[in-house]
Amino acid sequence: MGTRSLTVFKYTNEKEIVVMYRQFDGYPEGHGLELADFLDGIKMVNGIPGGSESSRLANGMGCLAAQTISQFKDGVGGIYLYPAGTRDCWEDFIYTVTGKEGESPLMTVTDSRGKTLFNGSPSDFKDWLKEND
Repeated sequence: MGTRSLTVFKYTNEKEIVVMYRQFDGYPEGHGLELADFLDGIKMVNGIPGGSESSRLANGMGCLAAQTISQFKDGVGGIYLYPAGTRDCWEDFIYTVTGKEGESPLMTVTDSRGKTLFNGSPSDFKDWLKEND
């Protein structure tokens, strides 16, 4: 049986955009690390500046959610999309991604009981994993 996870994308006003369900490897050392590696160094913007390195930019949370889904979805199964607000999919972990213009995205990780395990930047998440190894 896999370790299921949800990745929730939220605007800073707490309105959810979409929920990405992952069937397996949803534990912090798996999906959490892969998510942190992808998000680390991305800058949230409002409008795409000309001549910029667009691969490390996200034009708002909707753009970031789409980029992240594209990063993780590579064929049939494994990753599924659910409507905003979806919970109770037998998830072991919930990764919540938020962000605002001019900053890097933030991650919050909670377990199946609702206990917050981590809250901070993707870079700090990777340090947290090493400390709790």
